[in-house]
Amino acid sequence: MTAQELYKLKFPIGEFDQPEVITKQHIKGWITSIETLPKSIISITENLNEKELNYKYRPNGWTIKQVVHHCADSHINSLLRFKLALTENNPTIRPYFEDRFAELNDYSESIDASISILNGVHKKLAVLLKNFSEEDLKREFTHPEHGKRFSIEETIGIYAWHSNHHLAHIEQALKFKEQF
Repeated sequence: MTAQELYKLKFPIGEFDQPEVITKQHIKGWITSIETLPKSIISITENLNEKELNYKYRPNGWTIKQVVHHCADSHINSLLRFKLALTENNPTIRPYFEDRFAELNDYSESIDASISILNGVHKKLAVLLKNFSEEDLKREFTHPEHGKRFSIEETIGIYAWHSNHHLAHIEQALKFKEQF
């Protein structure tokens, strides 16, 4: 497999492409993507058996099950990052090793708990995100892993992309089945 083919499997919808100017329409569309993630994941996974939940989306990639658990963990962090940015002046957030999280034993368990987490976290996210003022959207946090500041508005876009990125991984795993 070529590097380009592997890249396409890793980023089936491409990488996040931040617009130069983030509009209210961008924010609204991104919030919709974030808000609908749990229902989309349920729709795709509700009738999958254990074998199908262990399909991978690329060589050395995660299983569908690991992707769902990752989304729950990642989006718990997103909620906290938004809240920190709203309540502190440019806080430095704490990154985590998502690859190491994916190797923990809870990632091999049923996805039911992670679906419940996604439902709850995304309800809270939707309430929070829909009520940001223009001033709130400009608030920032520092991500030490990237060595830069991120605004709330761009972070909404990143998490919308993240939601769609992992939905595409699940769809890809089902398309390729046991190939990887």
